[in-house]
Amino acid sequence: MKGVRDIRRRIKSVKSTAQITRAMQLVAASKMKRAQDAALMGRPYALLLAEILNELMEHLDKIEHKFLEQREEKRRCVVVISTNKGMCGALNQNIFRQLPAGDNVDYVAIGKKAAQFLSRQGKRVLGEFILGDIVTFHDVQTVVHFVVDAFNKGEVDSVEVLFPRYKNTLVQEPTLRKLLPIVDFREELLLLYERMGIDVDSLPKDDRYFMLFEPSAKEILEKLPPLFVKQSLYQMLLESKASEHSSRMVAMKTATDNAESLIDDLTLDYNKARQAAITQEILEIAASQATRKL
Repeated sequence: MKGVRDIRRRIKSVKSTAQITRAMQLVAASKMKRAQDAALMGRPYALLLAEILNELMEHLDKIEHKFLEQREEKRRCVVVISTNKGMCGALNQNIFRQLPAGDNVDYVAIGKKAAQFLSRQGKRVLGEFILGDIVTFHDVQTVVHFVVDAFNKGEVDSVEVLFPRYKNTLVQEPTLRKLLPIVDFREELLLLYERMGIDVDSLPKDDRYFMLFEPSAKEILEKLPPLFVKQSLYQMLLESKASEHSSRMVAMKTATDNAESLIDDLTLDYNKARQAAITQEILEIAASQATRKL
């Protein structure tokens, strides 16, 4: 009966694991819905801001702003956005596989997993930031001020962000996007149109904004690019959180399904082992009776 006892213990252990993964699945599902809503609701604001800046650039003949200046790229800064916890499938591994190579790359880690990975790889990390499940615009400003300060001081010549772009519950794509300097607002517009499922060809060709700049276009231009950078990073963080909770929910559901499948297999093995033990005992009893008669 030892084999039967071992199988029974295994079934009990797997059932306990299945309860844990099911609970984690439900928690991730509730967080996923909130994170997905936040990411999707942020896209129209980012689109409108990009459209206004694109129109502003076309209204001004000479544009001077430090965020728009192109430099020789001697040192790159890559902001890597990861999760703080595991149990989210291959989300972090897919991000880390896309890390750019080169000796001229510095890193800023957002999330414990990114900080740990970059430290193990011996990368040059300028800063580490840990954000909670609910990302606020105030949290983003802390990160933006750090990278903008490094950019303004000339410590880095460009800032890029590597993050898991949320596509749907099952698909999260590792994406590397340039944050500074701002190269082309038209390109940003096309990316936002694609994300929101807007067909560019269907848009009116003569749909232009009438803008009145107060107090002046120059002062507006001073304020809007920093706001655009903050909003862009904020949207990337929202997409990352939506990707994290979606990936964790799917991973926990898969683990729960696998545990239930394993329980069914173990239950079948248990029944077979118990039946074999009962049959063996019957045969032994029958053999004993036959021996007595002889």
